[in-house]
Amino acid sequence: MDIFLGGFYLLTVVCVLLYLATRAAIPAVGDAAFSVFQRTYLVVYLLAMAGDWLQGPHVYALYESYGMTTDQIDVLFVAGFGSSMVVGTLVGSFADRYGRRTNCVLYGVLYGAACITKHFGNFWILMIGRLLGGTATSILYSAFESWLVCEHNKRGFDSSLLGNVFSLGVLGNSVVAILAGLVAQKFADTFGFVAPFDVSMAVLLTMVLVIVMTWTENHGDKSSSLTHSFSSAIKVLREDNKVMCLGLIQSLFEGAMYCFVLEWTPSLSIINKPKVGVPGAVEEEHTDIPHGHIFAAFMVSLMIGSSIFKLLSKYTSVESFMRIVLFVAALSLMTPIVYKGNQLVIFMGFLVFETCVGIFWPSMGTMRGKYVAEETRATTMNIFRIPLNLIVVVILLQHLDRDTIFKFCALFLMLALACQQWLYTLYEQLSHSCLQVV
Repeated sequence: MDIFLGGFYLLTVVCVLLYLATRAAIPAVGDAAFSVFQRTYLVVYLLAMAGDWLQGPHVYALYESYGMTTDQIDVLFVAGFGSSMVVGTLVGSFADRYGRRTNCVLYGVLYGAACITKHFGNFWILMIGRLLGGTATSILYSAFESWLVCEHNKRGFDSSLLGNVFSLGVLGNSVVAILAGLVAQKFADTFGFVAPFDVSMAVLLTMVLVIVMTWTENHGDKSSSLTHSFSSAIKVLREDNKVMCLGLIQSLFEGAMYCFVLEWTPSLSIINKPKVGVPGAVEEEHTDIPHGHIFAAFMVSLMIGSSIFKLLSKYTSVESFMRIVLFVAALSLMTPIVYKGNQLVIFMGFLVFETCVGIFWPSMGTMRGKYVAEETRATTMNIFRIPLNLIVVVILLQHLDRDTIFKFCALFLMLALACQQWLYTLYEQLSHSCLQVV
Protein backbone atom coordinates (compact mmCIF):
# COMPACT_ATOMS: atom_id res chain seq x y z
CA MET A 1 0.00 0.00 0.00
CA ASP A 2 1.44 3.41 -0.98
CA ILE A 3 1.59 6.33 1.46
CA PHE A 4 -1.20 8.13 -0.40
CA LEU A 5 -3.77 5.33 -0.15
CA GLY A 6 -2.70 4.63 3.43
CA GLY A 7 -3.11 8.31 4.22
CA PHE A 8 -6.59 8.29 2.72
CA TYR A 9 -7.70 5.32 4.87
CA LEU A 10 -6.22 6.83 8.04
CA LEU A 11 -7.81 10.22 7.38
CA THR A 12 -11.18 8.58 6.70
CA VAL A 13 -11.11 6.97 10.15
CA VAL A 14 -10.14 10.29 11.75
CA CYS A 15 -12.88 12.08 9.79
CA VAL A 16 -15.60 9.65 10.91
CA LEU A 17 -14.49 9.80 14.56
CA LEU A 18 -14.29 13.59 14.49
CA TYR A 19 -17.71 13.85 12.84
CA LEU A 20 -19.25 11.63 15.52
CA ALA A 21 -17.51 13.63 18.26
CA THR A 22 -18.82 16.85 16.73
CA ARG A 23 -22.38 15.53 16.63
CA ALA A 24 -22.12 14.46 20.27
CA ALA A 25 -20.65 17.78 21.42
CA ILE A 26 -22.99 20.06 19.48
CA PRO A 27 -26.75 19.49 19.92
CA ALA A 28 -28.89 19.10 16.82
CA VAL A 29 -30.92 22.06 15.64
CA GLY A 30 -34.48 21.75 16.94
CA ASP A 31 -36.05 24.30 14.57
CA ALA A 32 -37.94 22.30 11.92
CA ALA A 33 -38.36 25.34 9.65
CA PHE A 34 -34.61 25.96 9.71
CA SER A 35 -33.87 22.31 8.93
CA VAL A 36 -36.09 22.51 5.83
CA PHE A 37 -34.47 25.79 4.79
CA GLN A 38 -30.98 24.36 5.30
CA ARG A 39 -31.81 21.27 3.25
CA THR A 40 -33.35 23.37 0.46
CA TYR A 41 -30.19 25.45 0.15
CA LEU A 42 -27.72 22.58 0.42
CA VAL A 43 -29.41 20.49 -2.28
CA VAL A 44 -29.07 23.34 -4.77
CA TYR A 45 -25.57 24.34 -3.63
CA LEU A 46 -24.23 20.78 -3.89
CA LEU A 47 -25.77 20.33 -7.35
CA ALA A 48 -24.07 23.58 -8.39
CA MET A 49 -20.73 22.37 -7.03
CA ALA A 50 -21.18 18.95 -8.67
CA GLY A 51 -21.64 20.68 -12.03
CA ASP A 52 -18.30 22.38 -11.46
CA TRP A 53 -16.40 19.36 -10.11
CA LEU A 54 -17.49 17.13 -13.00
CA GLN A 55 -15.71 19.42 -15.47
CA GLY A 56 -12.44 20.06 -13.63
CA PRO A 57 -10.50 16.78 -14.02
CA HIS A 58 -10.67 16.59 -17.82
CA VAL A 59 -10.46 20.18 -19.10
CA TYR A 60 -6.73 20.00 -19.80
CA ALA A 61 -6.96 16.48 -21.27
CA LEU A 62 -9.82 17.54 -23.57
CA TYR A 63 -7.85 20.51 -24.89
CA GLU A 64 -4.85 18.26 -25.53
CA SER A 65 -7.04 15.74 -27.36
CA TYR A 66 -8.08 18.54 -29.74
CA GLY A 67 -4.41 19.18 -30.52
CA MET A 68 -4.09 22.44 -28.59
CA THR A 69 -0.52 23.49 -27.79
CA THR A 70 0.63 24.22 -24.24
CA ASP A 71 0.66 27.94 -25.01
CA GLN A 72 -2.90 27.81 -26.35
CA ILE A 73 -4.08 25.93 -23.26
CA ASP A 74 -2.39 28.51 -21.02
CA VAL A 75 -4.19 31.30 -22.89
CA LEU A 76 -7.53 29.52 -22.45
CA PHE A 77 -6.98 29.18 -18.69
CA VAL A 78 -5.90 32.81 -18.38
CA ALA A 79 -9.04 33.85 -20.30
CA GLY A 80 -11.20 31.99 -17.79
CA PHE A 81 -9.64 33.74 -14.80
CA GLY A 82 -9.69 37.06 -16.66
CA SER A 83 -13.40 36.86 -17.45
CA SER A 84 -14.11 35.92 -13.83
CA MET A 85 -12.19 39.01 -12.75
CA VAL A 86 -13.80 41.50 -15.17
CA VAL A 87 -17.24 40.26 -16.25
CA GLY A 88 -17.90 38.39 -13.00
CA THR A 89 -17.78 41.63 -11.01
CA LEU A 90 -20.50 43.15 -13.18
CA VAL A 91 -22.59 40.01 -12.80
CA GLY A 92 -22.37 40.46 -9.01
CA SER A 93 -24.02 43.87 -9.34
CA PHE A 94 -26.66 42.25 -11.54
CA ALA A 95 -27.45 39.81 -8.70
CA ASP A 96 -27.93 42.56 -6.12
CA ARG A 97 -30.31 44.52 -8.33
CA TYR A 98 -32.25 41.87 -10.27
CA GLY A 99 -32.19 39.00 -7.80
CA ARG A 100 -29.83 36.36 -6.39
CA ARG A 101 -32.17 33.50 -7.37
CA THR A 102 -32.17 34.75 -10.97
CA ASN A 103 -28.38 35.00 -10.86
CA CYS A 104 -28.08 31.40 -9.66
CA VAL A 105 -30.26 30.28 -12.57
CA LEU A 106 -27.96 32.30 -14.85
CA TYR A 107 -25.03 30.32 -13.44
CA GLY A 108 -26.62 27.09 -14.66
CA VAL A 109 -27.37 28.56 -18.09
CA LEU A 110 -23.88 30.01 -18.63
CA TYR A 111 -22.02 26.96 -17.37
CA GLY A 112 -24.30 24.68 -19.39
CA ALA A 113 -23.55 26.72 -22.51
CA ALA A 114 -19.83 26.42 -21.70
CA CYS A 115 -20.26 22.63 -21.65
CA ILE A 116 -21.73 22.71 -25.16
CA THR A 117 -18.63 24.48 -26.52
CA LYS A 118 -16.50 21.52 -25.36
CA HIS A 119 -17.91 19.51 -28.28
CA PHE A 120 -15.91 21.63 -30.73
CA GLY A 121 -12.17 21.48 -31.33
CA ASN A 122 -12.00 25.07 -32.54
CA PHE A 123 -9.80 27.35 -30.40
CA TRP A 124 -12.14 30.35 -30.58
CA ILE A 125 -15.24 28.33 -29.69
CA LEU A 126 -13.35 26.89 -26.73
CA MET A 127 -12.34 30.46 -25.84
CA ILE A 128 -16.03 31.44 -25.71
CA GLY A 129 -16.59 28.48 -23.39
CA ARG A 130 -13.80 29.63 -21.07
CA LEU A 131 -15.25 33.15 -20.95
CA LEU A 132 -18.69 31.76 -20.11
CA GLY A 133 -17.22 29.39 -17.54
CA GLY A 134 -15.17 32.13 -15.87
CA THR A 135 -18.25 34.33 -15.54
CA ALA A 136 -20.27 31.41 -14.17
CA THR A 137 -17.59 30.68 -11.57
CA SER A 138 -17.92 34.22 -10.19
CA ILE A 139 -21.65 33.63 -9.75
CA LEU A 140 -21.01 30.29 -8.04
CA TYR A 141 -18.83 31.90 -5.37
CA SER A 142 -21.04 34.91 -4.68
CA ALA A 143 -24.72 34.64 -5.61
CA PHE A 144 -25.48 31.37 -3.81
CA GLU A 145 -24.03 32.59 -0.52
CA SER A 146 -25.71 35.99 -0.96
CA TRP A 147 -29.08 34.28 -1.41
CA LEU A 148 -28.47 32.11 1.66
CA VAL A 149 -27.48 34.94 4.02
CA CYS A 150 -30.30 37.24 2.90
CA GLU A 151 -32.93 34.50 3.14
CA HIS A 152 -31.57 33.35 6.51
CA ASN A 153 -31.91 36.85 7.95
CA LYS A 154 -35.25 37.50 6.26
CA ARG A 155 -36.77 34.41 7.86
CA GLY A 156 -35.51 35.42 11.30
CA PHE A 157 -33.30 32.42 12.04
CA ASP A 158 -30.63 32.66 14.75
CA SER A 159 -27.44 34.12 13.26
CA SER A 160 -25.34 31.47 15.04
CA LEU A 161 -26.94 28.78 12.84
CA LEU A 162 -25.41 30.25 9.68
CA GLY A 163 -21.99 28.76 10.44
CA ASN A 164 -23.61 25.33 10.65
CA VAL A 165 -24.90 25.67 7.08
CA PHE A 166 -21.47 26.70 5.80
CA SER A 167 -19.82 23.81 7.64
CA LEU A 168 -22.24 21.26 6.19
CA GLY A 169 -21.68 22.84 2.78
CA VAL A 170 -17.93 22.16 3.02
CA LEU A 171 -18.58 18.63 4.28
CA GLY A 172 -21.05 17.86 1.49
CA ASN A 173 -18.90 19.55 -1.14
CA SER A 174 -15.98 17.27 -0.27
CA VAL A 175 -18.14 14.16 -0.70
CA VAL A 176 -19.56 15.54 -3.96
CA ALA A 177 -16.04 16.25 -5.25
CA ILE A 178 -14.94 12.65 -4.68
CA LEU A 179 -18.10 11.20 -6.26
CA ALA A 180 -17.94 13.64 -9.18
CA GLY A 181 -14.33 12.64 -9.85
CA LEU A 182 -15.29 8.96 -9.96
CA VAL A 183 -18.30 9.59 -12.21
CA ALA A 184 -16.33 11.87 -14.54
CA GLN A 185 -13.56 9.27 -14.89
CA LYS A 186 -16.05 6.48 -15.62
CA PHE A 187 -17.80 8.49 -18.34
CA ALA A 188 -14.48 9.70 -19.81
CA ASP A 189 -13.16 6.13 -20.00
CA THR A 190 -16.37 4.88 -21.62
CA PHE A 191 -17.43 7.71 -23.93
CA GLY A 192 -14.43 10.04 -24.25
CA PHE A 193 -13.22 13.25 -22.64
CA VAL A 194 -16.27 15.31 -23.63
CA ALA A 195 -18.72 13.00 -21.81
CA PRO A 196 -18.15 14.43 -18.28
CA PHE A 197 -19.18 17.85 -19.61
CA ASP A 198 -22.47 16.39 -20.85
CA VAL A 199 -23.09 14.88 -17.40
CA SER A 200 -22.29 18.27 -15.88
CA MET A 201 -24.82 19.92 -18.18
CA ALA A 202 -27.52 17.47 -17.02
CA VAL A 203 -26.68 18.19 -13.36
CA LEU A 204 -26.81 21.95 -13.98
CA LEU A 205 -30.21 21.61 -15.66
CA THR A 206 -31.47 19.67 -12.63
CA MET A 207 -30.13 22.42 -10.37
CA VAL A 208 -31.99 25.10 -12.34
CA LEU A 209 -35.26 23.17 -12.08
CA VAL A 210 -34.83 22.72 -8.30
CA ILE A 211 -34.13 26.45 -7.87
CA VAL A 212 -37.21 27.42 -9.86
CA MET A 213 -39.41 25.06 -7.82
CA THR A 214 -38.05 25.63 -4.30
CA TRP A 215 -36.32 29.03 -3.96
CA THR A 216 -37.90 32.43 -3.46
CA GLU A 217 -36.27 35.57 -4.86
CA ASN A 218 -34.31 38.08 -2.81
CA HIS A 219 -32.39 41.22 -3.73
CA GLY A 220 -29.86 43.73 -2.53
CA ASP A 221 -30.70 47.32 -3.44
CA LYS A 222 -33.24 47.00 -6.28
CA SER A 223 -33.39 50.74 -6.93
CA SER A 224 -29.68 51.24 -7.65
CA SER A 225 -28.08 50.89 -11.07
CA LEU A 226 -25.24 48.46 -11.75
CA THR A 227 -22.77 51.36 -11.65
CA HIS A 228 -24.18 52.61 -8.35
CA SER A 229 -24.03 49.11 -6.82
CA PHE A 230 -20.39 48.83 -7.79
CA SER A 231 -19.49 52.29 -6.49
CA SER A 232 -21.42 51.64 -3.25
CA ALA A 233 -19.49 48.41 -2.69
CA ILE A 234 -16.19 50.22 -3.30
CA LYS A 235 -17.25 52.92 -0.82
CA VAL A 236 -17.99 50.29 1.83
CA LEU A 237 -14.56 48.75 1.27
CA ARG A 238 -12.90 52.14 1.72
CA GLU A 239 -14.87 53.19 4.79
CA ASP A 240 -15.32 49.91 6.70
CA ASN A 241 -11.98 48.41 7.72
CA LYS A 242 -13.61 45.13 8.72
CA VAL A 243 -14.89 44.57 5.17
CA MET A 244 -11.52 45.63 3.75
CA CYS A 245 -9.79 43.08 5.99
CA LEU A 246 -12.17 40.34 4.84
CA GLY A 247 -11.52 41.15 1.19
CA LEU A 248 -7.75 41.05 1.65
CA ILE A 249 -7.85 37.82 3.67
CA GLN A 250 -10.03 36.10 1.08
CA SER A 251 -7.95 37.26 -1.90
CA LEU A 252 -4.62 36.34 -0.31
CA PHE A 253 -5.74 32.94 0.98
CA GLU A 254 -7.53 31.91 -2.19
CA GLY A 255 -4.64 33.20 -4.31
CA ALA A 256 -2.32 30.85 -2.40
CA MET A 257 -4.90 28.06 -2.68
CA TYR A 258 -5.23 28.33 -6.47
CA CYS A 259 -1.44 28.37 -6.84
CA PHE A 260 -1.35 25.23 -4.70
CA VAL A 261 -3.90 23.57 -6.99
CA LEU A 262 -1.59 24.21 -9.95
CA GLU A 263 1.56 23.00 -8.18
CA TRP A 264 0.74 20.05 -5.92
CA THR A 265 1.11 17.45 -8.66
CA PRO A 266 4.69 18.31 -9.70
CA SER A 267 5.69 18.79 -6.05
CA LEU A 268 4.61 15.27 -5.10
CA SER A 269 6.00 13.75 -8.31
CA ILE A 270 9.62 14.44 -7.31
CA ILE A 271 11.43 12.13 -4.88
CA ASN A 272 15.00 12.04 -3.63
CA LYS A 273 17.06 8.90 -4.26
CA PRO A 274 20.70 8.10 -3.44
CA LYS A 275 23.07 9.28 -6.16
CA VAL A 276 25.02 6.41 -7.66
CA GLY A 277 28.73 6.60 -6.91
CA VAL A 278 28.46 9.58 -4.54
CA PRO A 279 28.00 8.48 -0.90
CA GLY A 280 25.54 10.64 1.05
CA ALA A 281 24.41 12.55 -2.05
CA VAL A 282 20.90 12.45 -3.49
CA GLU A 283 19.36 13.27 -6.84
CA GLU A 284 15.80 14.04 -7.91
CA GLU A 285 13.70 11.49 -9.72
CA HIS A 286 10.29 12.05 -11.30
CA THR A 287 7.75 9.37 -10.49
CA ASP A 288 4.11 8.65 -11.29
CA ILE A 289 1.66 9.37 -8.48
CA PRO A 290 -1.93 8.13 -7.89
CA HIS A 291 -3.81 11.39 -8.46
CA GLY A 292 -7.16 9.87 -7.49
CA HIS A 293 -5.95 8.65 -4.10
CA ILE A 294 -4.27 11.98 -3.36
CA PHE A 295 -7.32 13.99 -4.39
CA ALA A 296 -9.55 11.79 -2.22
CA ALA A 297 -7.19 12.32 0.74
CA PHE A 298 -7.35 16.08 0.18
CA MET A 299 -11.14 16.02 0.19
CA VAL A 300 -11.26 14.01 3.42
CA SER A 301 -8.90 16.59 4.94
CA LEU A 302 -11.40 19.28 3.93
CA MET A 303 -14.14 17.35 5.71
CA ILE A 304 -11.96 17.11 8.83
CA GLY A 305 -11.47 20.87 8.64
CA SER A 306 -15.22 21.50 8.52
CA SER A 307 -15.70 19.41 11.69
CA ILE A 308 -12.84 21.24 13.42
CA PHE A 309 -14.57 24.53 12.50
CA LYS A 310 -17.72 23.40 14.32
CA LEU A 311 -15.78 22.50 17.45
CA LEU A 312 -13.71 25.69 17.46
CA SER A 313 -16.81 27.85 16.90
CA LYS A 314 -18.34 26.43 20.06
CA TYR A 315 -15.50 27.67 22.26
CA THR A 316 -14.09 30.82 20.65
CA SER A 317 -14.78 33.43 17.97
CA VAL A 318 -14.00 32.88 14.29
CA GLU A 319 -11.99 36.10 14.30
CA SER A 320 -9.70 34.64 16.95
CA PHE A 321 -9.02 31.07 15.81
CA MET A 322 -8.53 32.01 12.15
CA ARG A 323 -5.24 33.64 13.16
CA ILE A 324 -3.87 30.23 14.13
CA VAL A 325 -5.33 28.59 11.02
CA LEU A 326 -3.61 31.07 8.69
CA PHE A 327 -0.28 30.67 10.49
CA VAL A 328 -0.45 26.87 10.23
CA ALA A 329 -1.46 27.14 6.55
CA ALA A 330 1.61 29.29 5.83
CA LEU A 331 3.93 26.77 7.52
CA SER A 332 2.34 23.85 5.66
CA LEU A 333 3.08 25.37 2.24
CA MET A 334 6.74 25.80 3.16
CA THR A 335 7.23 22.01 3.18
CA PRO A 336 7.92 21.71 -0.60
CA ILE A 337 10.74 24.25 -0.16
CA VAL A 338 12.27 23.05 3.12
CA TYR A 339 11.79 19.31 2.45
CA LYS A 340 12.10 19.24 -1.33
CA GLY A 341 11.96 15.68 -2.64
CA ASN A 342 10.68 14.24 0.66
CA GLN A 343 7.37 12.92 -0.62
CA LEU A 344 5.97 11.86 2.75
CA VAL A 345 6.63 15.16 4.55
CA ILE A 346 5.33 17.23 1.62
CA PHE A 347 2.18 15.09 1.43
CA MET A 348 1.60 15.57 5.16
CA GLY A 349 2.11 19.32 4.76
CA PHE A 350 -0.42 19.42 1.94
CA LEU A 351 -2.95 17.48 4.03
CA VAL A 352 -2.56 20.04 6.81
CA PHE A 353 -3.12 22.84 4.29
CA GLU A 354 -6.30 21.19 2.98
CA THR A 355 -7.54 20.87 6.57
CA CYS A 356 -6.95 24.61 6.96
CA VAL A 357 -8.96 25.16 3.75
CA GLY A 358 -11.79 23.13 5.30
CA ILE A 359 -11.79 25.51 8.28
CA PHE A 360 -11.34 28.60 6.10
CA TRP A 361 -14.49 28.25 3.95
CA PRO A 362 -17.13 28.18 6.71
CA SER A 363 -15.14 30.74 8.72
CA MET A 364 -15.11 33.23 5.86
CA GLY A 365 -18.78 32.59 5.13
CA THR A 366 -19.62 33.29 8.77
CA MET A 367 -17.61 36.53 8.84
CA ARG A 368 -18.99 37.73 5.50
CA GLY A 369 -22.50 37.10 6.80
CA LYS A 370 -21.64 39.25 9.83
CA TYR A 371 -19.82 42.19 8.21
CA VAL A 372 -20.78 42.55 4.51
CA ALA A 373 -23.77 44.84 3.84
CA GLU A 374 -26.86 43.13 2.45
CA GLU A 375 -27.56 45.80 -0.19
CA THR A 376 -24.36 45.12 -2.15
CA ARG A 377 -23.39 41.66 -0.87
CA ALA A 378 -22.92 39.88 -4.23
CA THR A 379 -21.13 42.89 -5.74
CA THR A 380 -18.76 43.14 -2.77
CA MET A 381 -18.00 39.41 -2.86
CA ASN A 382 -17.09 39.60 -6.53
CA ILE A 383 -14.84 42.61 -5.88
CA PHE A 384 -13.07 40.39 -3.33
CA ARG A 385 -12.28 38.01 -6.21
CA ILE A 386 -10.56 40.63 -8.41
CA PRO A 387 -7.16 40.46 -6.63
CA LEU A 388 -7.46 36.66 -6.45
CA ASN A 389 -7.90 36.29 -10.21
CA LEU A 390 -5.18 38.88 -10.83
CA ILE A 391 -2.74 36.87 -8.67
CA VAL A 392 -3.46 33.65 -10.58
CA VAL A 393 -3.25 35.31 -14.01
CA VAL A 394 0.12 36.94 -13.20
CA ILE A 395 1.58 33.67 -11.89
CA LEU A 396 0.34 31.74 -14.93
CA LEU A 397 1.88 34.28 -17.30
CA GLN A 398 5.24 34.60 -15.49
CA HIS A 399 6.13 30.87 -15.62
CA LEU A 400 7.82 31.10 -12.20
CA ASP A 401 9.73 28.15 -10.78
CA ARG A 402 8.00 26.02 -8.16
CA ASP A 403 10.03 27.18 -5.16
CA THR A 404 9.28 30.82 -5.97
CA ILE A 405 5.56 30.10 -6.28
CA PHE A 406 5.43 28.40 -2.87
CA LYS A 407 7.41 31.26 -1.32
CA PHE A 408 4.77 33.64 -2.67
CA CYS A 409 2.04 31.35 -1.27
CA ALA A 410 3.60 31.46 2.20
CA LEU A 411 3.98 35.24 1.90
CA PHE A 412 0.32 35.64 0.88
CA LEU A 413 -0.78 33.60 3.89
CA MET A 414 1.40 35.58 6.32
CA LEU A 415 -0.07 38.80 4.92
CA ALA A 416 -3.54 37.27 5.37
CA LEU A 417 -2.57 36.52 8.97
CA ALA A 418 -1.64 40.19 9.50
CA CYS A 419 -5.04 41.22 8.10
CA GLN A 420 -6.77 38.67 10.33
CA GLN A 421 -4.98 40.11 13.37
CA TRP A 422 -6.20 43.56 12.31
CA LEU A 423 -9.75 42.23 11.96
CA TYR A 424 -9.52 40.56 15.38
CA THR A 425 -8.46 43.89 16.91
CA LEU A 426 -11.45 45.64 15.30
CA TYR A 427 -13.73 42.82 16.49
CA GLU A 428 -12.48 43.20 20.07
CA GLN A 429 -12.99 46.98 19.94
CA LEU A 430 -16.53 46.48 18.65
CA SER A 431 -17.27 43.90 21.37
CA HIS A 432 -16.02 46.24 24.12
CA SER A 433 -18.07 49.11 22.70
CA CYS A 434 -21.21 46.97 22.74
CA LEU A 435 -20.55 45.93 26.35
CA GLN A 436 -20.12 49.55 27.42
CA VAL A 437 -23.41 50.49 25.76
CA VAL A 438 -25.18 47.65 27.59
